[in-house]
Amino acid sequence: MRMLHTMLRVADLERSLGFYTEVLGMQLLRRKDYPSGRFTLAFVGYGSEENHTVLELTHNWDTESYTLGDAYGHIALGVDDIRSTCAGIADKGGRVVREPGPMKHGTTVIAFVEDPDGYKVELIELSSKAPA
Repeated sequence: MRMLHTMLRVADLERSLGFYTEVLGMQLLRRKDYPSGRFTLAFVGYGSEENHTVLELTHNWDTESYTLGDAYGHIALGVDDIRSTCAGIADKGGRVVREPGPMKHGTTVIAFVEDPDGYKVELIELSSKAPA
């Protein structure tokens, strides 16, 4: 078994695609409209679905916003240089909501950014990641 994807419901698909592709540097892997169900699926990621876990963005055409559940946490991305990554995200209009620094009760360096729908994306500096 392997993890295939994580799905997020998004209010504005074009805005979300812009964030994940232009700000976070993912590629749009595939996109398909389902007119009879009134929704669109778009898959984004850093590599092919055959070899990588990807993110499924689901846009329900008749839904303007969602309430984020309090059980949802975040998506995590490993980065080589967290400070320059955060600076690049901010330069592209992304919102850094927790500046880079060590995690509470640990030494792993993390930061958080927020997507257009309010979902949190954790950035983890790979060189600082403590073994599990």
